[in-house]
Amino acid sequence: MRHRVAGVKLGRKKDERIALRRNLVKQLFDHERIRTTRAKAVAVRGQAERLITLAKRSREADEAGKVHARRLAAARLSDPDAVKKLFDDIAPRYENRPGGYTRIVKLGPRQGDAAEMVLLELVED
Repeated sequence: MRHRVAGVKLGRKKDERIALRRNLVKQLFDHERIRTTRAKAVAVRGQAERLITLAKRSREADEAGKVHARRLAAARLSDPDAVKKLFDDIAPRYENRPGGYTRIVKLGPRQGDAAEMVLLELVED
């Protein structure tokens, strides 16, 4: 039974999986669109949307709340430039949007191993 089992293993050990997710989210925020497999995109999508919501909600918080939100995001991204872009560019763009900040577009199978490839992108508003 899979009750209360969070996340997907993606064929990696724990540390590798954490690094992979962190890098994919960072690349999504840097480039606003990444080409990856469907399994990786689905695994990363929720984490990216949670970070955008965190940045969006921190805009109405007091100074301590803003600092706390930035520290939480920095702990999950480990890249100061990505955190700055998230809070200064990406979050204000979705201020009036209640959720659904990402889109997954199917691209077809990959040439080598026929893995289903997708385009994970931030929705333009």
